[in-house]
Amino acid sequence: MTNNPITINRNGPVFELVLDRPKANAIDGATSRKMGEAFIEFRDNPHYKVAIVTAAGEKFFCAGWDLKAAAEGEEPTTNYGEGGWAGIQELPNLNKPVIAAINGICCGGGLEWALSCDIIIAAEHATFALPEIKSGIIADAATIKLPKRIPYHIAMELLFTGRWLDAQEAHKWGFVNEIVEKEKLMHRAREMADLLASGPPLVFAAIKEIARYSENHSFQETLNKMNRKEFSTINTLYGSDDQLEGAKAFAEKRDPVWKGK
Repeated sequence: MTNNPITINRNGPVFELVLDRPKANAIDGATSRKMGEAFIEFRDNPHYKVAIVTAAGEKFFCAGWDLKAAAEGEEPTTNYGEGGWAGIQELPNLNKPVIAAINGICCGGGLEWALSCDIIIAAEHATFALPEIKSGIIADAATIKLPKRIPYHIAMELLFTGRWLDAQEAHKWGFVNEIVEKEKLMHRAREMADLLASGPPLVFAAIKEIARYSENHSFQETLNKMNRKEFSTINTLYGSDDQLEGAKAFAEKRDPVWKGK
């Protein structure tokens, strides 16, 4: 096992986090806290526009909770850090796009980590499962999220049975955006990251805040909150230099130059 469980690559506005805990890239409490510290850096530094998360090797993206740590006494309720599981699941105000590049087996908490991201790109050999049911426990975050992301009956089947599905089926049900050859995975993820990094950060922030709120509120409740001007990101966006730049660029038939203010 490596001394440092994560590697951070800072490529201009793109922030890459690579999980590196052989053999299965499982996450214990200490690793989750380190991941949380990294995501706080990404969230709070205006230089970074988009993040990519992936893992070392080609066999495992992430096998979830580190059962070796559990065998040594780590409780499921251990402190996973400010960001919650994998540093991102409960991190407040994370209003920048996050891309998951799935390079292999993605199961249990690893799938929950992926579901916390905004876009999921999978290598063609990637596989997915929520096998907690076979250990007599629940996939807590996935039980909340998955029925909202894919058809309810498919989500319940996966939660009830713990069965595996390949990248093609994951794409079919809609929780994988696209599938690529494994050799092209990071190239495609970086290509997507570059596209998003060139986009309007204030608009991205508003989209993420609204989407996050609407997961737990009705359409009308969300719309009412928007009409009352209670989304801070929308208030920042409207009247900003970027909003004016967008209008000017459209009128002048040119690409806008976003400044994030």
